[in-house]
Amino acid sequence: MAQARNTATTKQQTTPEELPDAELEVLACLWQRGPATAAEIREWLEPFRPLAHGSVLTLLKRLRERGLVTREKSGRGKAFVFRPTQRPRPAYRRILGRLTRRVFGGDPVTVVASLLESRAPTPAEIRRIRQLLDDLERE
Repeated sequence: MAQARNTATTKQQTTPEELPDAELEVLACLWQRGPATAAEIREWLEPFRPLAHGSVLTLLKRLRERGLVTREKSGRGKAFVFRPTQRPRPAYRRILGRLTRRVFGGDPVTVVASLLESRAPTPAEIRRIRQLLDDLERE
């Protein structure tokens, strides 16, 4: 009976694209800025997802249970530093692929056009985009 209880409380391995938005945003923070404490994550999320410190800790706990982040003592009081366990590129591809199919009817040109229309790229970003296109044409 105890074994059945343990099995019932064990969470299944979750991939990043299956995460609720708040958990994915915490994971994206770690991908973009690198290892961080809960307070640093909260500060990074503040402009678009204001959360209480306890809420950030809950999201990090869920991500740890799913095997998507690890933690270690920071050396600064009781704080822990959290790190992602996976690289973002494969997850980015799966998330964008799913979004492209579900929202944009599988049309990647519409995805790119929507991105560029939502925020004008900087000159440096335009150069990077041109380089990507040049590289694709050469392949």
